[in-house]
Amino acid sequence: MRIKKSLSIPFKIISTSFIALLSIAGVAQSDKIQPIFENGEAQVVAAFDTPDTWVRHDLWVETSFDTDGDGKLDRMHVDVTRPVQTDSEGLKLPVIYATSPYYAGTAGNVEGLFWNVKHELGEKAEPRTQVEVVRRGERPIISNSEVKNWVPRGYIVVHSSSPGTGLSQGAPTVGGENESLAPKAVIDWLCGRGKGYTTPDGDEEVTAYWSTGKVGMTGTSYNGTLPLAAATTGVEGLEAIIPIAPNTSYYHYYRSNGLVRSPGGYLGEDIDVLYDFIHSGDESKRAYNNKTVRDTEMANGMDRESGDYNEFWAGRDYLNQMGPMKAALLMSHGFNDWNVMPEHSYSIYKAAKEQKIPSQIYYHQNGHGGPPPMSMMNRWFTRYLHGVDNGVENDKRAWIVRENDEQSNPTAYDEYPNPDAAPVTLYVKNGAPNFGKLTTTVNKNNNPETIFDDYTVPANTMAQTGSSKNRLLFLTPILKNSLHISGVAQLSVKLALSKPAANFSVYLVSLPWNTDKDAKITDNIITRGWADPQNYTSISESEPLEPGNFYDLSFELQPDDQIIAPGQQIGLLIFSSDSEFTLLPEPGTALTIDTNNTQLTLPIVGGLKAFENATKD
Repeated sequence: MRIKKSLSIPFKIISTSFIALLSIAGVAQSDKIQPIFENGEAQVVAAFDTPDTWVRHDLWVETSFDTDGDGKLDRMHVDVTRPVQTDSEGLKLPVIYATSPYYAGTAGNVEGLFWNVKHELGEKAEPRTQVEVVRRGERPIISNSEVKNWVPRGYIVVHSSSPGTGLSQGAPTVGGENESLAPKAVIDWLCGRGKGYTTPDGDEEVTAYWSTGKVGMTGTSYNGTLPLAAATTGVEGLEAIIPIAPNTSYYHYYRSNGLVRSPGGYLGEDIDVLYDFIHSGDESKRAYNNKTVRDTEMANGMDRESGDYNEFWAGRDYLNQMGPMKAALLMSHGFNDWNVMPEHSYSIYKAAKEQKIPSQIYYHQNGHGGPPPMSMMNRWFTRYLHGVDNGVENDKRAWIVRENDEQSNPTAYDEYPNPDAAPVTLYVKNGAPNFGKLTTTVNKNNNPETIFDDYTVPANTMAQTGSSKNRLLFLTPILKNSLHISGVAQLSVKLALSKPAANFSVYLVSLPWNTDKDAKITDNIITRGWADPQNYTSISESEPLEPGNFYDLSFELQPDDQIIAPGQQIGLLIFSSDSEFTLLPEPGTALTIDTNNTQLTLPIVGGLKAFENATKD
């Protein structure tokens, strides 16, 4: 879960004498500078768009927890950037708040930092290299993110470093309770309920006299997770959040249906690796934190041997903590984000709707990151932080960027998944080692087909080759008309293994494969999914399989919304180890698929009639 970090830069502090002169001069109430709104959006105000006069300062906010073992409540390092009018004219403004474990630097990608993935499933891997972060940054600026967008529009921007990072006290826990309570404490302070201090250990207090008590949060990746973490506490004053590509469940970030599965681009990463990557806090507290969090709680709970969902992972799953949440939610994600996968946003959006929380979702077709258009974010914060009745709550609920459109130009839909989508069940007809067929006709005359695991053969090679012993590939007829998939596909399969354990990987692909170097991200892979056959009954319980016995396995693929163009074929690619995502055992394990009992369910806009229309001769 990596994003670009904002570097601290030199700043200009407005002098207290200048503020005093402005105050002495006095400004008539009618002449006071105020935010300006047009078309339901906060506009740039020239008097606020003066970086040289912005007031920038930092402080420490006291929390309700002690996680670094020193017997004192941890304090979070906070910075503030606000228009000078908050001092010179007594102006109060709402706050855009961002918090992150990345602001003060991260560990380098040293050799051995990630887990070695070349071993058999269920085996304990060799120890990995543990690293130290060199903290960076200069007070009082923690970050410059969000400042240029929001301060000129009549907001105050606040940042904080997460527990155990930068100059914030405590321990990083990567999804632990303190990562929710820390931003809650900052919001409490912004709303006049908490205590802030000028130093990390002193007693001189600082108040947020310039705050209206209306707070919004946003951020990308880990920085998008933390607004959700704060919102799940139900803290008063947090009115709206815009999480962008948030990790909403650390289990689903590092596991898939019982399978140990790395985030895309970071093969061998796990939660303890991310802990080391962000641990930039007080050097004198690191030994205690490492022993308590990484080497005890994480080591005992993460379970890379079975991959099962357990109490450790449940405590780091924000779907389980949604009950108190009430902040209006504008969610953003990419359908081709194979780092933090789109299921993370979809599950939270779905739960928020069920709780009657004002919610919208924006999906684009690209990879990790990517905020909604500025106008969408502006309308959201204008409505819920400034209280301007712009009707945003009556807008369409879903905004999908179509395949050939810019991210700034999404298409509005009533809902996601598309309300006109209906499940269409496709059955398979044998064709191995070449191509089989995907059809709406039930096939019961198939013989079982066997593939052999070999991680050295990449998935894209298997999809493009005409014959392979390492995969099954079932194709629809060539599409005569476009076909719109919207929602979550599901695979049901009956399989047997030659060993007690094996990886199981599935891609839904669009063929022919576009090999051009400038191929669009949507051209080849529609969606993907992974599972551990040992977890055929539950992601919480696994058992070694009896070689040769058949087991029923069902699981969902990643959410998607894609229009497949005429001339393409939709392919169901079934194979074992995925060289980009899974553990990589020695090649050779045989997986036998009972194709009479294998089926794919696709959510198709227009249902069966649309599928038949797209595939008719």
